[in-house]
Amino acid sequence: MSAARKRVAVVGVGTMGSQAAWRLAARGAEVVGYDRFAPGHDRSAAGGETRVFRSAHFEDTRYVPLLRHADALWGQLQQETGRELRRLTGCLLMGSTEEQQMATVLESIAEHDLDHEVLDAETLAKRFPQYRLEDGDAVVLDRRAGFIRPELTVQSAARRAEQLGAVIHRYTTVREIVPVANGVEIRTDAGSERFDAAVVTPGPWVNDLLPGLPWEVEIRRLISAWFVPTTDAWFGEERPAFIRTSPTHCYGLPSPDGVSVKLGLSQALHKPAGDPNQLNRTVRPEELEIYSDLIGRHLPDLHPDPTRLSVYMEGYTKSSRPLVGPLPGTGNENMILLAGFSGHGFKLSPAYGDIAADLALNGSSPQPIDFISTADRAAA
Repeated sequence: MSAARKRVAVVGVGTMGSQAAWRLAARGAEVVGYDRFAPGHDRSAAGGETRVFRSAHFEDTRYVPLLRHADALWGQLQQETGRELRRLTGCLLMGSTEEQQMATVLESIAEHDLDHEVLDAETLAKRFPQYRLEDGDAVVLDRRAGFIRPELTVQSAARRAEQLGAVIHRYTTVREIVPVANGVEIRTDAGSERFDAAVVTPGPWVNDLLPGLPWEVEIRRLISAWFVPTTDAWFGEERPAFIRTSPTHCYGLPSPDGVSVKLGLSQALHKPAGDPNQLNRTVRPEELEIYSDLIGRHLPDLHPDPTRLSVYMEGYTKSSRPLVGPLPGTGNENMILLAGFSGHGFKLSPAYGDIAADLALNGSSPQPIDFISTADRAAA
């Protein structure tokens, strides 16, 4: 069956699902999406108004080709939708040179000849006086970096998919995905529907929908907090995002409206979320102590009391690598899983959506995904 005639379900039209729906519809597939809420909702991981985009990578240099593919698709999606989904402001990457993540950043820059600038302490103090360094810190300005608008991106990608012919069932929970001969069956409270293939992007509901996965996906609760600067340094001519790897792994983005700075913590600093259907959105005062310490030590120009707090969820694997590929244990290559992005998936989401379209329509992808593929790596 040709791609133009193939019928594909997208289960979960959020960060990854909206991009997969766009890429599938752009190739002429008949796309039907299902979401328990609606594209752009704030009950999962796609909230907070801004997310970091960067070209360098802390975890593994093998992500860089995927980031370049995502970079091109971000430009294409903006052009097709006429919306500013991403703004390239640069991103400061800082941390101890003795730590592996900063070593990986420098390796990825050298290996892939990324557009960057290494800043010494004196230069940083002149251009970005809002930051305080630790002894032994390195600072790299990733020039091909900036921020993404997550809610607007998800809505825009989903709407573009609909303009290309996709149908999206909002407020429709998928109860079961069943492999059948030459395809899959999607079951909801409204009934069942059959497809040639399904792209399954359930976000924090992955364990509810797919309880038999051989890989553990732990759902964690993360807090975003917004702080008002006490000086104008954050909103000068240069307004890069930042990521600090040590001693507290964190990130920050000056808000597009020029009022506040969003701070977030990374990976291991998030607590388990429990039941994703009963997310605790109340932030206790003691949960803010780590932000107070961070501000006092590294960001003294921020007022220590937040003006806004938001709570979201993300899925983490033990390896911190996502699960991308055929759904294991089904014996059905027509069920493509995207899950467990471990806090660094949004910037890559157009690439992952395109890869999902490759796998659903062709059974393989030209992108270098062996290190994240469910088909090519052992359970971990």
